Amino acid sequence: MRMWWSLQLRREAASVPLARRLLLDAMRSAGVDSETSYDLSVALSEACANAVEHGAGESSRAYRVTAYLDGDRCRIEVADTGPGFPGGFGREHRPLLAPEGEFAEAGRGLFLIESLADHVRWHNRPGSGGAIISFDKVLTWHGDEHLVA
Repeated sequence: MRMWWSLQLRREAASVPLARRLLLDAMRSAGVDSETSYDLSVALSEACANAVEHGAGESSRAYRVTAYLDGDRCRIEVADTGPGFPGGFGREHRPLLAPEGEFAEAGRGLFLIESLADHVRWHNRPGSGGAIISFDKVLTWHGDEHLVA
């Protein structure tokens, strides 16, 4: 099966559960296992929350979520137009470390996304500013009835 969708969402907290619900509904319609769907939805929620919190600035009132389902893999990308990651670095430039302390309130988003997805990338958008977080996960299915197009 192949499908994709893209949303431009307002940079406000109410947009996070909307994106999560759309993803869960799409995964359920495609026949994706509920545990895999849940992992992807939590990772998406964290990426959206990062865009809402850090994509600040007058010119960044929205962010974009795009999800691709292609065969046995799902790829999700969240892009904002805020200041980007500090120092311009992305995933390929520094290791991802667990947040300080078991009950840390901040710094868990990227760590959690990396824990739930198979492959995670993040970097600053060239030229226009902002950050992009994308992650992939191999899908598991309810039974054997899925079709790969």
